[in-house]
Amino acid sequence: MTYDPRLAVDICGIHMNTPILTASGTFGFGEEFADFVDLERLGGVMVKGTTLLPRRGNEGVRIAETPAGMLNCIGLENPGAEVFLKETLPRLKKYNMNVIVNISGSTTEDYGTLAEMLDVDGVAAIELNVSCPNVKEGGIVFGTDPAAASAVVRAAKAHTKKPVILKLSPNVTDIVMMAKAVEEAGADAVSLINTLMGMAIDIRTKKPVLGNITGGLSGPCVKPVALRMVWQVAKAVKIPVLGMGGISTAEDAIEFLLAGASAVVVGTANFVNPSASMKIADGIAAYLDEQKIAHVNDLVGALQA
Repeated sequence: MTYDPRLAVDICGIHMNTPILTASGTFGFGEEFADFVDLERLGGVMVKGTTLLPRRGNEGVRIAETPAGMLNCIGLENPGAEVFLKETLPRLKKYNMNVIVNISGSTTEDYGTLAEMLDVDGVAAIELNVSCPNVKEGGIVFGTDPAAASAVVRAAKAHTKKPVILKLSPNVTDIVMMAKAVEEAGADAVSLINTLMGMAIDIRTKKPVLGNITGGLSGPCVKPVALRMVWQVAKAVKIPVLGMGGISTAEDAIEFLLAGASAVVVGTANFVNPSASMKIADGIAAYLDEQKIAHVNDLVGALQA
């Protein structure tokens, strides 16, 4: 199939046919969406979060709809890195798509081990999920401590030749400080935002809706926060910024590009419309036609503010 060359981008040395990626946890391993999406046309698929050992995830209700969004507390349910490498990755290779593996660890060393295991053919890059506790340091969440997040980046970079993307948590006082810290530690790119922390209560039972009480808030409701943080970070770092958070339409995606994102990542919208990423790519192409813009890169950081 012929793709629109105006949408092709290069992020961290990875050729992408469009600047549209799909977010970890919202798109399975990619193969589940093959009937709805041209996987090769995507910039990349950030596959389901992967840990060293298999995880069953959290008990009870894991997903709840909220006004203009959703809460989730899946708990990183996944088959583990060995199963991914032996069973899943070989199947994914037939789709000729950029596979970006999102990894989570309980210790800094876990990230180094996972990065080394995934330094294999068929993996385009790794994305570090640091919105999880650091058990050696008394439960500090890696993503809220610049020193801890930087240590995770260094551990991963020391064990892989693949590009390393750090996924920034919005649950911090100063996201620019976090971005600068991980850039200095060697991150090749940053992706933001991860989910905001939220909760929901059933007023009839007087109990939390989610089994884990709190969960990650995503969807259109977080877009203004995400857009603001992407704009702040893009001005402060020299590495590529992958923008995400409530992107549902081409207009949303274009806003993130104008704010400074080099590419965008579609998450919760995939649950609403499994073909959302393709419609967004088509919409961006139509916008380039309408505005007589030569290439999508011309939009990046073009906000007049």
